[in-house]
Amino acid sequence: MLETRHAVIERLRQKAREIAARHPQADFYRDFPQQVTRSGHYFQTDPVVCRLHAFVAGAIENDFGHGLAHAQKVALDAGALVAIEGERADFAPALIVKQMRLAHCAGLLHDIERKQKNHARHGAIYARRLLVDYPFTSGEISDIATAIANHEAFGSPLELSTRAGQILSDSLYDSDKFRFGPDNFTHTVWDMIELSGVSMERFLTLYPRGIEFLKKIRYTFRTRTGQKYGPQFIDIGIAIGEELYLFMTQELAL
Repeated sequence: MLETRHAVIERLRQKAREIAARHPQADFYRDFPQQVTRSGHYFQTDPVVCRLHAFVAGAIENDFGHGLAHAQKVALDAGALVAIEGERADFAPALIVKQMRLAHCAGLLHDIERKQKNHARHGAIYARRLLVDYPFTSGEISDIATAIANHEAFGSPLELSTRAGQILSDSLYDSDKFRFGPDNFTHTVWDMIELSGVSMERFLTLYPRGIEFLKKIRYTFRTRTGQKYGPQFIDIGIAIGEELYLFMTQELAL
């Protein structure tokens, strides 16, 4: 009996996760445990972030693997990155906490308009309108919106007027691109296939092009921390992807 398309996708998803489990976790989490833990703590306890999270949970759609789970991961790592970069810039502790809140909110909202063409620009507009009902200054809203507008790869990002704003924008970008590592093969790509309806044959044909795209992302990280640790995320993802491709071409009759 032939496998259904869904069964094939689930089998490949499981295989990808088995492959990923044999690879080490990215050094970023090993080298910055305090900042990662702080980001997680504030994400779960900050009342403004919790309020926005509840809103996003009801509003965001899982568009090709870019739903709530993706937004949460981006928010958490963006919070850790602004803490790391803020400490390096000698920001006061209170400013770092504030910037973590902004990073969490930017991460939660960055793909809220994912189904729109030019979704980063539309997401920025959406954020500006939504956040006027939250306890942010106009400058903070502008920084969040600009960070969202800047999170697409290979564009010309807008410059921010303050160092804190620039770190926020660059941290959101890098955190989003961390997801092009292992997450891409354990989660995102399978949701994309399920939702797009693309045939498995077509998927296999396009697969090498996707790997080449990841290699280009490797050189786009913006923060000092992202430039050091981001390429490893991508390299781990590519290693997972290449082993999975070999499995698919040799063992599956697609």
